[in-house]
Amino acid sequence: MAGGVAELLTGRMTEIIDAARDLLEAGGPEAVTMRAIAERLGIKAPSLYKHFPDKEALEAALVAAGYVEQAEAFAAAGRSRNPLAALARAYRRWAMEHPHLYMLMTNRPLERDRLPDGVEAAAAAPIVKACGGNPDRARAAWAFAHGMTSLELANRFPPDADLDAAWRSGIDALQAPHATQPRSTT
Repeated sequence: MAGGVAELLTGRMTEIIDAARDLLEAGGPEAVTMRAIAERLGIKAPSLYKHFPDKEALEAALVAAGYVEQAEAFAAAGRSRNPLAALARAYRRWAMEHPHLYMLMTNRPLERDRLPDGVEAAAAAPIVKACGGNPDRARAAWAFAHGMTSLELANRFPPDADLDAAWRSGIDALQAPHATQPRSTT
């Protein structure tokens, strides 16, 4: 973990999060139990509650760690000559490499009050910048990327679908000149 999140964690908290992350990535959300985490760490499950008051707090820490990783990946992609396309590739790649964490982060309500200040904004900043500072366009880009990613992870596209072409088409549409201009109210 990097940045502000790591500074908030003790060494033991980091070990707990790492163990939970390993379980999540290997077996999905069902595999992440306080008992399984404790077994992995060689401690008793009640000891975990000294560091995290409940499983939801631990899941929030996992989500925060995911945002930190995304922020790092997105910042690098955002420096490319075509930042929106590079961000789309980085978003898709990160989600495919971490499908269970991605789903934990995106497929339920986000408990922002449990996240460290600024962690969500740090992940979103490169997307907003790539969209010319327009937060509505950035939300549309995120919605496109999230929809494509979620459908791909759920294996919802036909076997012969050219997903790379679909991604390119979506990004091209978001980059089209009309996509960057404000709509007229007349």
